[in-house]
Amino acid sequence: MTKTPFGKTGFSVSPLGFGGAPVGYLKTDQDRVARILNMLLDSGVNLLDTAASYPGSEQLIGDTVGHRRKEYVLVSKCGSTLEDVPGNAWSKQLILGTVDRALRQLKTDRLDVMLLHSCDLSTLKKGEAVEALVRAREAGKIRFAGYSGDNEAAAYAAELADIAVIETSVNIADQRNLDTVLPVCRKNNLGVLAKRPIANAAWKDASEQPGFYGNYASEYHSRLKRMKLNPAELGFSGDPAEAWPELALRFTLSHPGVHCAIIGTTNPENARANIAAAEKGPLPSAIVEKIRAAFRAADPQAKWTGQT
Repeated sequence: MTKTPFGKTGFSVSPLGFGGAPVGYLKTDQDRVARILNMLLDSGVNLLDTAASYPGSEQLIGDTVGHRRKEYVLVSKCGSTLEDVPGNAWSKQLILGTVDRALRQLKTDRLDVMLLHSCDLSTLKKGEAVEALVRAREAGKIRFAGYSGDNEAAAYAAELADIAVIETSVNIADQRNLDTVLPVCRKNNLGVLAKRPIANAAWKDASEQPGFYGNYASEYHSRLKRMKLNPAELGFSGDPAEAWPELALRFTLSHPGVHCAIIGTTNPENARANIAAAEKGPLPSAIVEKIRAAFRAADPQAKWTGQT
């Protein structure tokens, strides 16, 4: 896959990255995870994203592709309390302990990026959480510090000198960060990861989605319904069930400054389809504008914020 510079990190990343939440929450068999990850790496995907709070995800990645560590940019997230790590949420003790735990589980001596996992704005402003990542960076345990989240908190984090990477929600049903967060990231040359790039299949009813996604799956479904988009009217012929995932992923990847879209899947065939869609590149600008206009028209008072 074609690689693009990942902000000021010095890394180059594929447009598609692997998200480790589903394999953890859905307790996916290790052999299946190995098949998916090795196929993705063999296909040129070179960014793996996980988190301390995704049950078993770090361990699965370490056990299955730890021996291929030099082939991918490794991203994890921290900040929430853990049963096996002492310290309060967002404290220096907890974050440093979580970094050490990640190194053990991911079978590596250094993380490429460690993100604060959706802490609120007031926590960010206290400074302790960011200072903990700086200490981990100075100790050589992480290369870059970053923030995963949305809205005002993400925009604030993107202005901090010690933050090099932002992970934020960007998809057909979640466009607010394109106007509030992405401009700050571009100004400061940050690496940007787009989470939920296919809006958790918002064209389906939320009852059809796995339960770990939380309330935002139903929120996305409601938003997309009000946007009244039709793949056929956007240049996608054929079965809408096949058109929607490609349309959604390519929309996310159509925006300057979005370097990598994180896709979580437990299905090898879905992973292959995502690779094929990503390789087609951005949507035509006219189609992107139609989707953006539909979002604005459905939310004229700008109440649809990024879903943390």
